[in-house]
Amino acid sequence: MGLLSFLMMMAQYKIIYDRKNCIGASSCAILAEKFWTMDKKEDKADLMGAKKTGEDTWELEIDELYLEQNKEAARNCPVAVIKIVDEKGKEVKI
Repeated sequence: MGLLSFLMMMAQYKIIYDRKNCIGASSCAILAEKFWTMDKKEDKADLMGAKKTGEDTWELEIDELYLEQNKEAARNCPVAVIKIVDEKGKEVKI
């Protein structure tokens, strides 16, 4: 099996981020720095590459390969503004 075939078989997940309620604790940016960065002007986290889907809600699809580090970011968010759902829309236990 080639790498492309393997990646296509991997489960897909979606990070759903409620930026409006972020308090800027930075734990996500520390734990998953390839996905999260801090906006110093607004003192909030940004989910890099995400699409805005609501008033201040952002979503990003990720592969299973990146699930654990983003679960760690979600688990350590003091205001629980990071959710992860599977390809069926069911929330992933963090």
